[in-house]
Amino acid sequence: MNNQVAQQQKPTKLTDLVLDRVKQMQDTQDLSLPKNYNASNALNAAFLELQKVQDRNHRPALEVCSHDSIVKSLLDMTLQGLSPAKDQCYFIVYGNELQMQRSYFGTVAAVKRLDGVKKVRAEIVHEDDVFAIGANEDMELIVKQFIPKFENQDKPIIGAFAMIKTDEGTDFTVMTKKEIDQSWAQTRQKNNKVQQNFSQEMAKRTVLNRAAKMFINTSDDSDLLTGAINDTTSNGYDNERRDVTPVEDEKQSTDKLLEGFQKSQEAKAKGVSNNGNSNENKEEASEEIADGQTELFNEGTIKPADEADS
Repeated sequence: MNNQVAQQQKPTKLTDLVLDRVKQMQDTQDLSLPKNYNASNALNAAFLELQKVQDRNHRPALEVCSHDSIVKSLLDMTLQGLSPAKDQCYFIVYGNELQMQRSYFGTVAAVKRLDGVKKVRAEIVHEDDVFAIGANEDMELIVKQFIPKFENQDKPIIGAFAMIKTDEGTDFTVMTKKEIDQSWAQTRQKNNKVQQNFSQEMAKRTVLNRAAKMFINTSDDSDLLTGAINDTTSNGYDNERRDVTPVEDEKQSTDKLLEGFQKSQEAKAKGVSNNGNSNENKEEASEEIADGQTELFNEGTIKPADEADS
């Protein structure tokens, strides 16, 4: 029912609905948007972008996603003062749910809106760069020295760090490459090609998201803004929700496994009737099942017990 409503909803109606809600929040909940931010223009740009978004089976997002999830994504974008026209955010389909996620630039823009924030930045540390951390008198982690070198730009990434400078001082967050990989392993998009092809920007986004979460949860800013930032940060992780969109390749793999199971049952029955060859037939059937499971494991349909989503 929600999907049908989303399909029938005109573009102006969707954007106007979100814009009206934002104006209500400005009037009743002390919501303030950036001075140079035009919410109407950002919403129109987002709707144009949504017309190009598809799910894993190449179905249009506006046809498969629920009305509520579309409105929430657009609202979260607007509350944070973001726009897809500036590459600050993008939209992804999970099952019948649409979610907005921030880029590195979007996270920088959102954190800069918090009270007292003067500067936000993240940097990558490459192998053989000069990098040293320490602690100040309050036992807070600080970056004591960072000297990147041009000749190291193509060398492996060994870590990343983020800096949030405020009126009261500077907060640093540091992550090793192993910690970044562990964070990526928890994202909804397993084996993400974007992380592989644009590893520097993605690593910056990851460490800045961690820094932002720590900073936001100890700030006195508006619950509307901080809540929207935290919600968007958690959108990309596999904590509770899971993509339930069926994929044709996975269905074919499952069919192969079922076919292997059926053959094993036939082999077992044949083994009962042919006394001398029962063990041989069972071994052949077991090999068929194992081959099917291996194929599913390689395609990511089956995970090892210690890597399966909780």
